[in-house]
Amino acid sequence: MLVYTSVTKNYIPKARVLARSVKKFHPEWQFAVILSDTLPTGFDLSGEPFDRILTIDQLHIPDWKSWTFGHTIVELCTAVKGPAAKLFATEPADEKIMYLDPDIKVFNSLSPLDELLDHHDILLTPHLLDTEETLDAILDNEINSALKHGSYNLGFFCARTSGQGADFISWWAHRLTHFCIDDIPNGLFTDQKWCDLAPCFFDRLHIVRDRGYNVATWNIAHRPLTRNAHCTLLAGGTPLRFYHFTGYDSGAGSGMLKKYAADQTIAHDIWDGYLADLKNQEHGLSALQNWQFDKYENGDPIRKEERRLYRRRQDLRKAFPDPFSVQEPSYKSWYSANESTFAKGEYSEPIQPFLYRIKPLRKLSKSIKKRLGKRSQR
Repeated sequence: MLVYTSVTKNYIPKARVLARSVKKFHPEWQFAVILSDTLPTGFDLSGEPFDRILTIDQLHIPDWKSWTFGHTIVELCTAVKGPAAKLFATEPADEKIMYLDPDIKVFNSLSPLDELLDHHDILLTPHLLDTEETLDAILDNEINSALKHGSYNLGFFCARTSGQGADFISWWAHRLTHFCIDDIPNGLFTDQKWCDLAPCFFDRLHIVRDRGYNVATWNIAHRPLTRNAHCTLLAGGTPLRFYHFTGYDSGAGSGMLKKYAADQTIAHDIWDGYLADLKNQEHGLSALQNWQFDKYENGDPIRKEERRLYRRRQDLRKAFPDPFSVQEPSYKSWYSANESTFAKGEYSEPIQPFLYRIKPLRKLSKSIKKRLGKRSQR
């Protein structure tokens, strides 16, 4: 089994906690990290609980800089999950792969998942296994969690690298390469909403209904945490396999925990213990901050709307293959000069009319025209 996760460098402490918890129960499993960022100064893999670390340029993504620019940090860290799975699936040693979000910690053996993959090709866990009764819980957990963000929580998936497992990986990776965006009004939420369709396409997909997997604030009210006589952690009476600490940094998770597990002492103990785990792994260290792809080469921040427009416009991607660059002609300069036009709602207009309409950009437009070759004039 190869287990992998996806992070930027500020999440490396979380990945360490996850990797150590996996290795505690499965020292023979390989653990890989996909890093959509620069490596921290002084990073030494030999001192880490990771077996491999791959950066985004190693995932065989065409025009990876252009592709990266079109994503926010959350979109990027989820988008790379597909190409990474596809890469791992080509490696003969990896017959089974498992993805776990970095804000997960394993509390008991995951061997049952390994065994399930002997009989099924794909494993997914739903957000919910129980219907809600109160209007508050329906709003929080059924509407705002599952209906809005997807029926299955893609903080976890397992797949074989052959048969329908390989087909699923290829299908999912292709969609994440092109459509991994947070656009809930148009039916997309990064990688998760796609898997609402997966059971329709893959009949060897198995939905894991064991309450011990992917326990989180959206389902903990129905999976109370206890300990048995042997001090084994249980969730809803079955061994707690892994807990998903979604919303830990923002504080949202803590609020939901108080709301839905106010009387669960063990749940709060685990939550507090996770903070201690993170501190032991350098969580919050200043050297781990500052995402590489958050800014242009000159240090100016990149706004979400700049990413969105670039992503939607093929002509812009052709004209500015390295949008992070500030060497003229640059996408940054082009966007700044044309920003007032965008306010009129003309996002989809082709690039050349924008450039010729604005006199200061005449030279820029000639350079771009050379780069693009002859184009028909309107």
